[in-house]
Amino acid sequence: MAYDKDNIFAKILRGEIPCEKLYEDEDTFVFMDIMPRADGHCLVIPKTACRNMLDATPAQLSATLKTVQRMGHAVMKAFDAEGVMVQQFNEAAGGQEVFHLHYHVLPRHDGIKLRPPGTMADFSELKDHADKIRAALG
Repeated sequence: MAYDKDNIFAKILRGEIPCEKLYEDEDTFVFMDIMPRADGHCLVIPKTACRNMLDATPAQLSATLKTVQRMGHAVMKAFDAEGVMVQQFNEAAGGQEVFHLHYHVLPRHDGIKLRPPGTMADFSELKDHADKIRAALG
C-alpha cells in the first residue's frame, strides 16, 4: 500500500498539527502521545516517509531504534521507572492505526497497569510529563 502524505504524523512533522515535542535529530522526531497509556508515553518517528517497518529502509529502522533507546533511558529516568515497554504495530490487522512508522515508548512500574487505550490526556499534565522527559534528556 502507498504512503499517505496526509497522515497525522506527517502533518505533525510539517508543523500543521501541534504536538508536545521532546526530541529531534536529523533523522527522527519524538513527541508525547496524546492518548497515553502510562505517564511519559511518547512516540518516536522517522522524519522520512514510510508506512511501517515492513517498507522502512534499514537506515530508517536504525535511526528510529537508536532514538527509541535514547528515549527509553530518558523516560525511565524521568519517571523513576523500573522498566520500559516498546510497542510497534504493522498494518491494520497488526494493530496499526496511524500509517507512518512509529514506536511507542512507555515507562513501566511494577504493579501499575497500563491505562486503557483511547483516553485523551489532560494537556497541562502532558506538558508537565514532557518537561520531566526533556530534563532527563539533558
